[in-house]
Parts: sequence; C-alpha cells; structure tokens
Amino acid sequence: MATLIKRIISTPLAPAAMGPYSQAVLIDRTMYIAGQLGMDPSSGQLVPGGAKEEAKQALKNIGEILKAAGCDYCNVVKTTVLMADMKDFSDINEIYKQFFRSNFPARAAYQVVALPKDARVEIEAVAIQGPIQEASA
Repeated sequence: MATLIKRIISTPLAPAAMGPYSQAVLIDRTMYIAGQLGMDPSSGQLVPGGAKEEAKQALKNIGEILKAAGCDYCNVVKTTVLMADMKDFSDINEIYKQFFRSNFPARAAYQVVALPKDARVEIEAVAIQGPIQEASA
C-alpha cells in the first residue's frame, strides 16, 4: 500500500489557530480546512457587523488558506456552516453566493449553542488540490 503524505497548510494571511490544531491539513489531494471565524488575521478580533460580515471574513480566510495550497474556491467540495442563530441563514447565503457562484459544494448548516469568541458564524471546508474537471450530467 502506498504511503500517504500529510502536509500542514498554514498562512499568516488567515487567523492563527486558537488551539492545538492546524489551519488546514492536506492528505494526498484532499485538504481539510479547520473552521474559520470572521476574524481579521492582523488583529485577531472578530470583524464588526454581525453574521454577514463575519461570514464574508470567514470565507476570505478560507480563500487565503486555499491559496496557500495552490487552490481556490472552485476546489472546495464540501463546507459546514455553523451559526449562532438560524435566523442568519439567509444573510449568510447571500454572502456565500459571492464566493461560490456555480457548481456549488455540498454543504451542511447548523445552529449551535455557542461559538468561540462569541462569533455568529464559523465555516469549515474540504477541498481537492489540483485541477478538477466538471462532469456534465
């Protein structure tokens, strides 16, 4: 059996991990991106403006991690969106569509009791590194 290589992906352009975990881990061509809050990487603070602005910043942070691995949003195949209030679902979708425009990744969305730093939104992603060809139905 072939040995798989585990590579840690990290960039200063996304917030540093707040605990004993990596921003992302790449195994073979599959990248697992840790949940990203709407934190400004330079200040380490949540961006102001509530769920919409936090979702936008979280997705920008994911974009920087993707870029560090030579990927972009087209490489994302699955996301999980955690939100403090399901009432923010439509606002978050509005922002989400600015980053994922077609051939959307699979997604799960949950309301949770609490998020770190009293955030309103956390988004994690799974991406495939390298070129991806879209198959027609």
